[in-house]
This record gives sequence, C-alpha cells and structure tokens, in this order.
Amino acid sequence: MDQNFREAALQYHRLSPAGKISVNATKPMLTQRDLALAYSPGVAAACELIVENPAEVRNMTARGNLVAVISNGTAVLGLGAIGPLAAKPVMEGKGVLFKKFAGIDVFDLEIAELDPDKLVDIVAALEPTFGGINLEDIKAPECFYIERKLRERMKIPVFHDDQHGTSIIVGAALLNGIKVVGKDISRIKLVVSGAGAAALACLDMLISLGVRMENTIVTDIEGVVYKGRVELMDDNKARYAVETTARTLAEVIVGADVFLGLSAGGVLKPEMVAQMASHPLIFALANPTPEITPELAKAARPDAILATGRSDYPNQVNNALCFPYIFRGALDVGATTINEEMKHAAVRAIAELAEEEQLGGAASYGEESLSFGVEYLIPKPFDPRLILRIAPAVAQAAMDSGVAERPINDMAAYREQLTAFVDSSSMLMKPVFDAAKRAPKRLVYAEGEDPRVLHAVQTVVDEGLALPILVGRPSVVEQRIAKLGLRIRQGVDFELVNPEDDPRYRDYCNEYHRLMQRKGVTLEAAKREMRRSNTLIAAMLVHMDSADAMICGTIAEPLHHLRFIDETIGHRPGVNVYAAMNILMLPDRTLFICDTHVNLDPSAEQIAEMTLLAAAEVRRFGL
Repeated sequence: MDQNFREAALQYHRLSPAGKISVNATKPMLTQRDLALAYSPGVAAACELIVENPAEVRNMTARGNLVAVISNGTAVLGLGAIGPLAAKPVMEGKGVLFKKFAGIDVFDLEIAELDPDKLVDIVAALEPTFGGINLEDIKAPECFYIERKLRERMKIPVFHDDQHGTSIIVGAALLNGIKVVGKDISRIKLVVSGAGAAALACLDMLISLGVRMENTIVTDIEGVVYKGRVELMDDNKARYAVETTARTLAEVIVGADVFLGLSAGGVLKPEMVAQMASHPLIFALANPTPEITPELAKAARPDAILATGRSDYPNQVNNALCFPYIFRGALDVGATTINEEMKHAAVRAIAELAEEEQLGGAASYGEESLSFGVEYLIPKPFDPRLILRIAPAVAQAAMDSGVAERPINDMAAYREQLTAFVDSSSMLMKPVFDAAKRAPKRLVYAEGEDPRVLHAVQTVVDEGLALPILVGRPSVVEQRIAKLGLRIRQGVDFELVNPEDDPRYRDYCNEYHRLMQRKGVTLEAAKREMRRSNTLIAAMLVHMDSADAMICGTIAEPLHHLRFIDETIGHRPGVNVYAAMNILMLPDRTLFICDTHVNLDPSAEQIAEMTLLAAAEVRRFGL
C-alpha cells in the first residue's frame, strides 16, 4: 500500500463519526406515546406474543434481518493473527457490504477467545439475537471444527465466508472458464497451491461440481501433499493426499489444465506456466501479491486465462459477489442452515449471469464493454442483478432441500421485492412502469448509437415498456449491439431511422421549413439542420405523429436540444415555460426538484407557473 493511499484510508476511517457503521432506530421516537410503545409498558405485548409463538420474533424484532459477523482475529487476510481488536475495522467493513448490497443489518463481534470449544459456546449462546452467523478470519484448522460444531448446535445459518464464499466464486469461474476453452470438467488436471481453509473449501466445491479426485494434486509450503507425509498434516488436508513420488509444485504442474493458488505471492514461476496444458486456467488468488501476475503468465503462455483476487486485473474473485445475497435468500425463507444445495445454486446463478448481456455500467470499471469470455468469466461486484439472480436461487434451493421454515409462495413477487435493493426508485416508478406496459407508446431515442441508449432499449424491450425507435446509422447501431452482446434486433424489437438516408427525409424537411420559414429559415437551411441534428429528427417524428414521445440529451447541453423541441413540438396550450424536474431519493423521504436544467434566472411568474406544473406532476405519482 503506497503512503498516499494509506493516509487516505486512515482519514476515511477517522472522519467523524469514527468507523464505518452505526445503529439507527426504525420506528419514531418523538413523543411520550412513542416511548411507551417502544419500551415499557408496550414492549411487554411483543414479549408475550413471542412467548406464545417463538416464530413471531421475526415480526416483532429485527432478528430476521440481523447477521453477526464474528472473528477472533487469528487469520485476517493479508495481516495474519492481529487479534480481535485490530480486526474490528475489517469486520465493520464486512457489515457495510452486507448492508450496501443486500440491506442486511450487522453487528460485528470481535471475540478474544482462542480455545475452539469456548468460542463455539460463546457464539452458540447468541442464537436468540441473530438470524444468521458469518464467521470471518478464523485460522485453519480450527475454523473447520468451529463451523462444524456451530452448524450442529444452531438452527440458523452459519457460514464461514473465507471458506465458502471463495469456493462459490471459484466454482463459478471454473465452470465458465472450461466452457470458454472447451474442456470437460471430469477430465481436467487440477493443481492446488495452498491447503488452508479457503483452498480446501474450494477443492470440496470443485470436486462436487465434477472435478475428479484422482485428477487433483495439492501442494503447500512443505511441497506435495502425498500419502504418508507427516509434516504439517491434519485430517482435513489428509483427505487430498495422493500416491506420488513427486514432491514439488514444479513437478506436478506439468500438463495441468487448472492451477488454483491460495498460498503466497510468486510461487508459480513462468517456466512452470509454460509446461501447463493448452489454454490453462490460472487462479492466482493470493493477496496482495498473486502467485503469478497476469503479465508474467501471459508472457509465458499467451493462451492462458487468469483470475486473481485483485480489482486491477480482469476476473477478480471477490467474495462480495455472493455472501450478501446468499444470506439474503437464506434469511428470507427462514433457512435453518446454508447447505450444499444452496451453495451450488449460488454457483450456477453467478456463472449464468456472466453469460448474460451487460448493463450500461461497464464504464464504472473503466471498460468500454464487458462480454463473456477470457477476461470476463464472472460478474463484477457492483452488478445490480446479482441480488436478483442469487437470492431467489438460494431461497428456492433452501425450499427444495427442506431447510426453509418460511417458504416463499410467489417467487415472481419476491423477485419484484428484491428490486428495492437494486434501485431505490423502483417502488416509486412501479405504477408508471405498469401503466406503460398496459399501453406501450412509440418512444424515439435521438442518440440511438450511444451504448447507454442501446442498453436502455434492451431493458425497455425486455420489460415491454415501450415501442422503441432509434435514430442512428444502421451499420453503427448493428456493430455496437453486437459488441455489447445485446439481443435487440432491428425491425423486430425496434424501428430504425437512418439520419443519412430515410424515405421520410423530404417530408421532414418540408414540414420543418413550413414551421420555420417566417423566422427566415430557407428550405436549404432546413435540410442542413435536419442532416446534422438527430434531436430535430426525433422531434419531427413526434410532431408528425410518427412517435408519441422522445428522449434526447445524452450529449450536449439541455438548451441545445430544447431549441429544436420548442421549434417543432412547443408548449401545450396554457403553458408558457419549460422546466426540468428531477427525483432525489433519500433514506427518509423523496424530493422532487424543479427547475434543474432549463431556466438560469427565472422570473417570479415563471417560478409560480413551474411550481403549479411540478405539483401536478407529483400528484401523478400519488404523493
């Protein structure tokens, strides 16, 4: 970590209020009556109901949406055994991810206890408080014992993310990796570097997905894990001991199809990579320095496919891709555990999502486009569809495997409910979308070549919200649709207006000339404007009743576009001013802000008119 980034991180944590999490009340506490309802005497009613029916604890308290992130600080990623106090920033960070990605509340609990049995007793005693337990940064082999004992004793989900979160992402990446290179999972040779909690959990997952045990070799700091070895061995590691005379990673890597590294930086050398099978898959997941950097691996083997644990390389294996959503699905059906069926459901959901066309947010990752392949085996952590795919898959698997105490009867409604975690405006806009679906309108997009517009049109088509019309050059639109991996087709899903050659061009020009001739616009000038302004073309489509509405403005200032709209469509009768209105979604309220883009210095009369227009628009939302 460079010094500047270190100082920025310290300032981030130090900024008042210190740390990253807080506890907020979910009910009002403004009056004496509020106090009486929340505490004595009103709270007794809630307590008595839970005594009568313990299942009511989910309805009377926050337990059903509360997870404990628990660590004793014995194996903090990249830092080692720093102890529970120093581990607290990590656990707070985990809590932030739970809340950000899945709306789950977290208490982080850093426990000063090294004895596994005592730690099990402490955590098990917390079951009345929490709906789930996320174990974090507990060293191996104790972590295996602790998780197993807790799963036996507790009737709520217990999940050691260092093991299972990593294994789920690795499983999804492997399934997609072998699909890209065209290999059979049952025939690949797998070599593993590292035999800690994450490595062994990954092995368990990959074996369950179809990798053959006899095709797998594990190595650690002592070399190959072979039968008869006694140095640094335990029961968990011994499960993967093999009969072999090889003793080093360099010996066993020859002909390997897959390298899985969860060990130490630099252990995989370029000369070893050179001896791997064709199109090798290399998972170099040590942090912060991978077992081999992608640059070195590619130099030795240009056909290699790389995944690391770092965000500055493609195919980042990041646990944030799964753990919030696995808990979301588990909590929502009242799962008593997180079993293998639920983990496999998460693996499949993540793998399948990577193959879907991408949303318009690729620019957030500094990439023009993301499409399934060598550099995109797994989704990015901020893909908003993760919760919509993983949580329902996990919930369904919990129900199918018989561990759900509160089965979901309407999965479609559940998916709709989850959209609130993706987009806070979803509930506000739902009536608008429902109305649009009932009677889809012809909607023209002036900047039809823009990738953001094309992504939006794909969603509009999928949801049945409108009948899109794009203004754009056919060759450019077709090329970008293919590059973005979208499914929309000209003539089937959208109409295309070619600004360079459209049979309606003469009619557009003549009508625009008619509208503007009294302002000195000649027919030749009208033709020139029509050739160079897609916004004018879109506005003329609306004016001549070839479209019902238009969207423009992804480029240039609003006033540039408004000029053409004013000249062709104009105000409705009785209205004298244009204004823009934006919706601002805040945690505790929704604000409609007018005017945000049009009038720099409105008069009192304009402000009054805009206020009346804005109020009428807000009423359409039922607010």
